[in-house]
Amino acid sequence: MLILNRKQGESLIIDDKIEIKILEVSEGKIKIGIEAPKSVKVFRKEVYEEIREENKKASTISLDSFSKLQGPLK
Repeated sequence: MLILNRKQGESLIIDDKIEIKILEVSEGKIKIGIEAPKSVKVFRKEVYEEIREENKKASTISLDSFSKLQGPLK
């Protein structure tokens, strides 16, 4: 993990395409702005983890469900 110190108004550039800018620092909070191409998906970590969990649930099929699907096909 790369750890950097930045002040309000300063930025980071990632891969010549993504800019992360420190917009505001106050009372234990930091407001950041992210500029990235539309092809780059940007999520808050908690939202990303929820999406992953829902995708995992959706992609799991029980053997019982599979057997029920096979019945009408025979």
